[in-house]
Amino acid sequence: MAGGCPPSQKGTNMQSNPPGPKAKFFVGHMNEFRNDKLPFFQSLHQYGDISRFWFGPFPAYYISSPDYIHQVLVTDADKMHKSRALKGAFNLAIGNGIFLNDGDSWKRQRKLVQPAFHTKRIGAYADAMVEYTQRMMNNWRDGETLEINETMSALTMKIISKTLFDADLPHDVDEISDAITAILQVVGVRLQSIAFAPDWMPTASNRKLKQGVQALDRIIQRFIDDRRASSEDKGDLLSMLLAAQDEDGTGMNDKQVRDEAMTLFGAGHETTAVALTWALYLLSQHPAAEAKLREEVDSVLGGRAATLADLPNMPYSEMLVKESMRLYPPAWGTSRDVTDDIEIGGYPVKKGSPVVMSFHAMHRDPRYWDEPERFNPERFTPENEKRIPKYVYLPFGAGPRVCIGNMFAMMEARLILATIAQKFTLSLVPGQQVVPDPIFTLRPKYGMKMALHQRESTAPREQVLETAHP
Repeated sequence: MAGGCPPSQKGTNMQSNPPGPKAKFFVGHMNEFRNDKLPFFQSLHQYGDISRFWFGPFPAYYISSPDYIHQVLVTDADKMHKSRALKGAFNLAIGNGIFLNDGDSWKRQRKLVQPAFHTKRIGAYADAMVEYTQRMMNNWRDGETLEINETMSALTMKIISKTLFDADLPHDVDEISDAITAILQVVGVRLQSIAFAPDWMPTASNRKLKQGVQALDRIIQRFIDDRRASSEDKGDLLSMLLAAQDEDGTGMNDKQVRDEAMTLFGAGHETTAVALTWALYLLSQHPAAEAKLREEVDSVLGGRAATLADLPNMPYSEMLVKESMRLYPPAWGTSRDVTDDIEIGGYPVKKGSPVVMSFHAMHRDPRYWDEPERFNPERFTPENEKRIPKYVYLPFGAGPRVCIGNMFAMMEARLILATIAQKFTLSLVPGQQVVPDPIFTLRPKYGMKMALHQRESTAPREQVLETAHP
């Protein structure tokens, strides 16, 4: 491997900066970053486990070693803040929730939000996840073609609406979907820009962003007002947010609740929808894996609805989801701004410098994965999973800022896949281009059109016999 400093090397390098590709004047590597992020970051591995590239005229550091990722996300986590670029892109939309917050304020908010994701609490949401999936499939027809990313997004939006607000939103779904799509479009452009107009400027994109945020604000504030007025614990995430208190009895004000709700609402549906889209795509391309999932589902469920208690008996569904998120992690990377001068790999990294990680590239690094481009759920058998080095597989990040909803997301994805597998298989429509698009999440760039194929009945054997012989 050319250049770089291996993870085991200690001390300070003779060079003041790590190696990296040659940059163009002023624009740096912006063209490569905008046009082909995933291959660009993978190409940086040739320069070693730490390299330097240029985001326009600004230097940035890229790390591709589990040791260095551990340092940034765990050991030196207190010396890292979410990047200014990310905050600038998202601040108007999600405010100062735990996704963007930093320091002591973040620690307080994380502590207040954490109980909402206690294992027992999220377990109560399993039935809703299955019920909403069944409702969706009631409208599916054999041979029908769907834009599966939009379909999964609509499903997970309804589920997060129910689990977050205890609400069915038949009249609000279109408005919410349009608002979130508008927000993500503007944010996506911002994340690829060296600079963009401040929020107060009346540009077309800013107006589009504000209209989307205002639409979501109206809906979320309505739920907060109604719940504060009734003081009722409906068993949803909003009830937990409103009831959360510090040791001194201080809770969250409406703005804090709104920011956390907006964060959970956006992240809670988008990332799982993307994960499901890629999982269904991979199953359509690998008939043996699809058959194994169907066999597991039929054997365990026998035609009845899945429950939380069934998940330990369906290990293959978990392996499928994990392998899908290895190849296509919805959160494909992250970055941090360094708040104090530090050293990484013997190179000095100055305060204010951005440090970037590509989880997508780590998940395909041949140093840590055999045949990394191959879809192989058996990588995640209990025995094989133990052999995966720490900080190489990072679908939910790592360290104190690991995704707070990781168990919720895994439960949701597995229950939805199992429920779909009971009644349908899906195939990719001929001519569909499949290209991952790393904007905020790793969506398919050209959508994902898939055809539905209804399975024969998977009702319990006793029920089938009773129907056949009345």
